[in-house]
Amino acid sequence: MIFFAIYCLLPLYWLVVNSTKDYGSLLSSSGLWFGDSFQLFANIGEVLTRKDGIFVRWFLNTIIYVVVGAGGATLLATLGGYGMAKFSFPGKKSVFAVILGAIAIPGTALAVPTFLMFSSLGLTNTMLSVIIPALVSPFGFYLMWIFAQESVPTEVLEAARVDGSSEIRTFATISVRMMAPGIVTVLLFAVVATWNNYFLPLIMLRSESLYPLPLGLQAWNLEATGVQASPIYHLVITASLLTIIPIVVAFLSLQRFWQNGLSAGSVKA
Repeated sequence: MIFFAIYCLLPLYWLVVNSTKDYGSLLSSSGLWFGDSFQLFANIGEVLTRKDGIFVRWFLNTIIYVVVGAGGATLLATLGGYGMAKFSFPGKKSVFAVILGAIAIPGTALAVPTFLMFSSLGLTNTMLSVIIPALVSPFGFYLMWIFAQESVPTEVLEAARVDGSSEIRTFATISVRMMAPGIVTVLLFAVVATWNNYFLPLIMLRSESLYPLPLGLQAWNLEATGVQASPIYHLVITASLLTIIPIVVAFLSLQRFWQNGLSAGSVKA
């Protein structure tokens, strides 16, 4: 356990420590201890103002991708998983087989076909080229399917129908509350996947103004290497620290929900 904690926390510690250094101290001092001067706020100021505030633009782009892409994926997974769990219809087993097959296919294997399809539609180098693929989450769909089976008793739905409640009202007022831990769990998975999405934006986007944070940070990292390299490694590190803060806050604030969601959805009756 101690080794695991060190393995997880040491990179974060290194990131925090080195984000407090300027470029000179970063190269001349130990990576595991602070430099002679505390430059964190100066580095943050440089990050936010470099190239007319392009980092802020990347941050806003990432927020848009997460809100629309991850939020939409969670909504679709919730609706689809609930429908699969609580309703019977022809072809249900076929849908189940397709979902399992989709989970088994890595996303990188679909990146090039997706690019070719979007290119033929004229959607490359647009936000839609990143948002639309993010809306599809086979794992989230499957997780909500299993969670809806476990957390929403059929007897409750039948009682609501007897009382005259419509299916939409029953779903919105009863089922969603019961599935809340599972919904938060799927949302967090979708948010992390979209926030860290690198490969798909790499092949879809050409305009720097459309980059998400991972792609923008890589652009700065490449700018810091080569013959005409810029001394901005300290800015790359500080920007990386700013990038992970929202994800850490989201996980810590929603911890009790997603832990319950994982445990409740881990066993199928």
